[in-house]
Amino acid sequence: MNNAPSWGRLKRKRRTTLPFEPDIRPASPQSILPYGNGRSYGDSCHNDAGTLVTMGHRNFILAFDPETGLLTAGGGIPIRDILKYIQRTGWFLPVVPGTKFVTLGGAIANDIHGKNHEKRGTFGRYVQNLVLWRSDGEQFTCSNSENKNLFAATIGGMGLTGVILYAQIQLMKVPSHFVEERNTPFSCLDAYFDQEDDWEDEQEYSVAWIDSVSTGRAFGRGISITGNHVEHAKMADYGDPSLSIPLTPPIPVVSGLPLRLFNAAYFRRKQQDVEPHLTGPDSFFFPLDAVANWNRLYGPKGLFQHQCVIPLPAAREVIPELLKTSHDFGQGSFLTVLKRFGAHCSPGFMSFPQPGYTLTLDFANRGAATRQLLNRLDDITLDAGGRTNPYKDGRMSARTFQRAFPDWQKLEALRDPSIQSDFWRRVSQPVATRVMATPPSISTPVNQPAQQGVQKTQLQSVRDKAPARAANSGTR
Repeated sequence: MNNAPSWGRLKRKRRTTLPFEPDIRPASPQSILPYGNGRSYGDSCHNDAGTLVTMGHRNFILAFDPETGLLTAGGGIPIRDILKYIQRTGWFLPVVPGTKFVTLGGAIANDIHGKNHEKRGTFGRYVQNLVLWRSDGEQFTCSNSENKNLFAATIGGMGLTGVILYAQIQLMKVPSHFVEERNTPFSCLDAYFDQEDDWEDEQEYSVAWIDSVSTGRAFGRGISITGNHVEHAKMADYGDPSLSIPLTPPIPVVSGLPLRLFNAAYFRRKQQDVEPHLTGPDSFFFPLDAVANWNRLYGPKGLFQHQCVIPLPAAREVIPELLKTSHDFGQGSFLTVLKRFGAHCSPGFMSFPQPGYTLTLDFANRGAATRQLLNRLDDITLDAGGRTNPYKDGRMSARTFQRAFPDWQKLEALRDPSIQSDFWRRVSQPVATRVMATPPSISTPVNQPAQQGVQKTQLQSVRDKAPARAANSGTR
């Protein structure tokens, strides 16, 4: 029985889980880890030597102001529920990932990015404040002005600083949740890079699908998909998956000849669909959510996802090298995505994006051969001055991680001592003699006696009034 899996399904086993409660006290040396909806690909959401504390019951909205677009919600609420709640209001989440089933806490802990990083940056830029539970029972209000060190460590901190009880998010004003989509084919990667330079100021969203298995004159061809929000009278659906993969096939079905045929058919279809057209948010932002358990297509051993970012000056040379390397290893990527990161700074010092281009590759797990390929992709990325995404990783070495994220010791200094993950055990291993930084101070917990009455009363009153405020805003 697979319990609390990650999306990559690399380790299928039963795990110890426990619903989170504020009075939980881990017994030393027992460790815990907050677990949202398991949409991380690797082991950043696993704690096989301890207990996962699940957050699904913290699925609620505390308050929403339709005038300012400020929304406060529990850390366990899925992105989908927030979008459904606000769809009549003229507001939208300024950053959404490729699936609507991630939780609010997970979006903050991984500082997710979307198809509009060049315009908006990461999710963490829109977190106004959050309340963080630590394993000693204290709760801290964190923002850019209060407990700033803990705030900066929590955004992109992969759940290691504590449990996000709830957070206040600044939404983005939009004419509707619908998007006018435009598909533009390109014959090679140079053509794509030229297009991106031309569209830099025109499109809110921009992402490219790459035919990762084509060679010769078709190498690097793909489809650029761009879009802007437009007015539309209908409500968005945000539905459940319409299809499902009920069983795991004995071998991967998204490789070899089937993959080549699929990519060729997809490219031809998109070539014929170049006129601007209206599309719903599920289709534009979350197309894979239409198929439940699509990750089973990679077979019983699961899949590795490799997402890297390559700095702008090196991208035109290095992105093709990454694709050619996968060809050299005889492994094709089913879902290959390329998009541009902007220069917006995240408040989190462990945030993955940096200015450049990010390439995402998915590989069926073929054991040592796949790991050798991924290690080679890491080396190419690091040599170019880039980095590999931690929350999509399941095998990165400590040396690779620490070279790409030199501030990792700052996170270790602020990590809750009772919170641990399989990922962090692996990548925080010493690879050289280092001097551990002095832990930054954490000031003023919200449940300190001098503040306890004010803070707790205020938070409780907001939650009590949430249904009335929601009804008044017309969002239910």
